[in-house]
Amino acid sequence: MSESEQYIGTGRRKRATARVYLRPGKGKITVNKVPVNRYFNGLASLEQALRQPLLDTHTATKYDVMVNVAGGGVNGQAEAIRHGISRALCLANADYRPVLKKAGYLTRDAREVERKKYGQRGARRRFQFSKR
Repeated sequence: MSESEQYIGTGRRKRATARVYLRPGKGKITVNKVPVNRYFNGLASLEQALRQPLLDTHTATKYDVMVNVAGGGVNGQAEAIRHGISRALCLANADYRPVLKKAGYLTRDAREVERKKYGQRGARRRFQFSKR
């Protein structure tokens, strides 16, 4: 593994898109040029979720992770980052694929918000009905 080596993975979830750059390093994670704990404002569950692929493949201290993420909310962004890290790890070493696949990190979660329909209050919620 040379010092200039870099693996790129794109992760998506809802409206969030994350470009993940995996480089050999000590395990530092930065999101939009900010340390991960500051970006997610100390939300430990989201930090844990995006670290999970690294922990499952025992590579938490092998790679530095640099992420550019846009769109969506914090939860969608965290899951998009997790998806991107998983894809980048597969490029780094194909042996990680079965572990990540079994955990479900390589599957793009296709669920999206259903659009609001006209004549209704929301996607499925109707306006209140009264006979009189």
